[in-house]
Amino acid sequence: MGDADLLGHVRAVTRQPLIVFDLDGTLVDSQRDLAAAANALIVERGGTPLSEASIARMVGEGAAVLVTRALTAAGLALDAGSVPRFLELYDERLLHTTVAYPGIEEAVRVLSSRGPIAVLTNKPLGPTRRLLDGLGLAPFVAEAIGGDAAFPRKPDPAGLRHLVDRFGASLDATVMVGDSRIDFETARAAGTCIVVARYGFGYQDFLDVLDLRGSVPGVDHASDLPGAVAAVLDRG
Repeated sequence: MGDADLLGHVRAVTRQPLIVFDLDGTLVDSQRDLAAAANALIVERGGTPLSEASIARMVGEGAAVLVTRALTAAGLALDAGSVPRFLELYDERLLHTTVAYPGIEEAVRVLSSRGPIAVLTNKPLGPTRRLLDGLGLAPFVAEAIGGDAAFPRKPDPAGLRHLVDRFGASLDATVMVGDSRIDFETARAAGTCIVVARYGFGYQDFLDVLDLRGSVPGVDHASDLPGAVAAVLDRG
């Protein structure tokens, strides 16, 4: 084996994998509880509830963006109390109907043997931790970063790059798993790989990006995530 071959072998051996999950629409199906909280706010303000599907397409960029979009769609004004009130209403409903997607717990269990698992979400850290604890996913998550952290929210890549540095991972061995355009843009900006959760409720928004950027690795069921992530890592 020559020097170049040896160097390549060492690099291959020392690549540190890192798997970073989005939360809503990727690990957990929170669509109904988010929609219920948004509609409760709309009704309190005298508006007519929106469809669950329309609210789901507003999710992904944090509570303030969701509330702004929902109230605007309902023809209502946003004020200083709108976001705090939504967070109160959502906190009351956090685990009413929200569940981990079928196959997620086993997928995360399998992937945690491959490398550290992290969560990067625009949801505040408090409810993020409650969801991970309540749905039995917390034991597999080495670190979670919420939208109220010191880093800008996704699609800014700062949070993802922090996780890469935190775990000593390499960019080509870091896989962002997410269901939306926001996750796609975050991974591309950070220079990491991505696997798309096509089963998530944010995927509809992602289709426009696929038309523009071409196809990327993805799965239709959470149970297929270990194989898809392994294929991306092994390809690198």
